[in-house]
Amino acid sequence: MLFPLIQQHSIHGIAQASAAEIDELNSHHATLLAMRRAFDNTPSPQRGEGWSEGALILVDGKFTPPNLPYPAQALVNGDSLSLPIAAASILAKVTRDRIMAELHHAHPQYGWIKNAGYGTAEHLNALQTHGITPHHRRSFAPVRALAA
Repeated sequence: MLFPLIQQHSIHGIAQASAAEIDELNSHHATLLAMRRAFDNTPSPQRGEGWSEGALILVDGKFTPPNLPYPAQALVNGDSLSLPIAAASILAKVTRDRIMAELHHAHPQYGWIKNAGYGTAEHLNALQTHGITPHHRRSFAPVRALAA
């Protein structure tokens, strides 16, 4: 319900890292890459709005992406401490859920619409039965074991 309101009333960028990038970089570094991409995808605001001297980027977690053009502060549990981070979390999670729904329609046997990409028993059984898709992370232990 809040997703369209946040989109309409905020300057934001949305991005992701691919399964291959997660495999290559690891989950932590791929997350930082996706955060940087989200920043880079944020439209430049009109003069006098949005980014200004003294701007601070807030990040949910322990780490901030490197080489941001503004100072950044990481907040553990930031979505419960900061309204902008909570709003960003809603954008991220709804976007993730929509991606998982698209994957579910292409590959319903993996239950992505219910498990949001987490390794549930249903998903692990589907991996055994139906194999690996290009959307699976090869660094995920059950996928790595099947690929070997």
